[in-house]
Amino acid sequence: EKLHISEPSNAYDFGQIINAVNTNKDKAACADLLTITDPKKLPVLLSNKLEGEIFLIFIQSLEYYVVGKDPGLVYQHLFYLSKAERFKVVLALLSKSEKEQVQQLFDLLSENQTNQYSLEDLESLKKVYEL
Repeated sequence: EKLHISEPSNAYDFGQIINAVNTNKDKAACADLLTITDPKKLPVLLSNKLEGEIFLIFIQSLEYYVVGKDPGLVYQHLFYLSKAERFKVVLALLSKSEKEQVQQLFDLLSENQTNQYSLEDLESLKKVYEL
């Protein structure tokens, strides 16, 4: 059954949706969530709940469903995701293959570059992601 996604108004709502998305590994629903969520709000909505599993479903959803349609939005989400609490912890715990998934998304961003970010912006963000 497809999850119905509406814009979360606070960290609690966001957490509930993320848990449902993560339990079902529903990347399409996660992509819907990220499409309607203002990237600037991501650090606040995630609060201190960022975990490896959530980080990866974000990356996969952005890669499979969003980057082809709106690379600028993907860049914004990656930028603000890096400002979230626990980002450095999650990053440190990624396996080699998980890091490769993140690298893949960055590769797609440089292939689909728009005027919303420069290749220099992308390079500096890659450093934040330790790629």
